[in-house]
Amino acid sequence: MISILDIVHDTMVDGPGFRTSIYCAGCPNKCPGCHNPQSWDIRHGRMLETEEIMKEIVSDPFANVTFTGGDPMFQPEGFLALARAIKHETGKTIWCYSGFVFEQLLNHPKQRALLNYIDVLVDGPFIEARKDADLPFRGSSNQRILDVKKSLKAGKGILLNNDPQRDII
Repeated sequence: MISILDIVHDTMVDGPGFRTSIYCAGCPNKCPGCHNPQSWDIRHGRMLETEEIMKEIVSDPFANVTFTGGDPMFQPEGFLALARAIKHETGKTIWCYSGFVFEQLLNHPKQRALLNYIDVLVDGPFIEARKDADLPFRGSSNQRILDVKKSLKAGKGILLNNDPQRDII
């Protein structure tokens, strides 16, 4: 079960191309200036089973998936079950947004297990003083867009396309 605020189809703001974005409830980071403060309290969501969320995901066969929120890493067990189902049943790519940095997530077994199913991680807290509306797919310049497979192999965050100046994908 995952506490979900909303499921948005065909969005283009949470990663490249059309995406089905799963907005979860619950975030311990509570970043000042957050664009989604209603997501901080896990009780603001409605509890959904993996199967219910998968129906939404497969109903849009051309969209990949984004986990956002809130912070999906706050509910790693539920998102792990969902990510496994997505990979086994659809093969879609998964982007995930987290206020934690990759290196922190490596130290927590449940979050690390979820990382194994994530393709791209946008990591780091939103920092209002570093807000930049011109950055693709992130809100502040401290946030990184990471290739998770390469990052797991290296044991540290590796930028997607390995080029901080290049636009994403």
